[in-house]
Amino acid sequence: MKLLLVEDNPLTAKGLQYLLEREQYDVDVASSLAEAEANLAMHTYRLVLLDVSLPDGDGFTLAEALHKAQDTAVIFLTAKDDEADVVKGLELGAEDYITKPFRNRELLLRIQKALRPRGASTQVAQFGNLAFNPTTGEAVVAGVTISLSAVERRLLACLLENAGQVVTRERLLDEIYDASGSIVNDNTLSVYLKRLRQKLGPSVPIKTIKSIGYRLCTEAA
Repeated sequence: MKLLLVEDNPLTAKGLQYLLEREQYDVDVASSLAEAEANLAMHTYRLVLLDVSLPDGDGFTLAEALHKAQDTAVIFLTAKDDEADVVKGLELGAEDYITKPFRNRELLLRIQKALRPRGASTQVAQFGNLAFNPTTGEAVVAGVTISLSAVERRLLACLLENAGQVVTRERLLDEIYDASGSIVNDNTLSVYLKRLRQKLGPSVPIKTIKSIGYRLCTEAA
């Protein structure tokens, strides 16, 4: 599987390339936005690991362009850990936002989740005018196919499995980052759910249950 690593620190880039190639990923490395754009023009990548601070600009610009390429996932891998940067990255459609320093096992786990394969399946969950295939990740609302990120698909699958029941925030956080060993900010979950609500629209209401969690409702009330 072909990945693009956009990282301007040569030592960090070399270490990450070694780590990823040891896991049998085919890795190209770019040290600037210009190099990254040149690589993207020549090759198709399933995932871009993207730093925010680059010598000729910031990674947010590239992520915004990649958001339109539905087959290319983006994971930010950066030292910028301000909440505003995390939220911005997720709102641009990134699958994940990982801050440095990080643990190798955690990074590999999150990459695996972002690249989780989608096999064929006929087991489609129906909920009102929503049809969702948890294996392929395809969501259709009122006949319109909705593009969901890997994290959004996992959240929706969990809510559908418990439709009409309250799903705690802790359960949803575990669903996203189970076994990663990382600490996840509640604000990050809120951003994902906000994006999911916007994509599904009012006909698939996800109701907030104050101080507890969320419930997929049969009505918007």
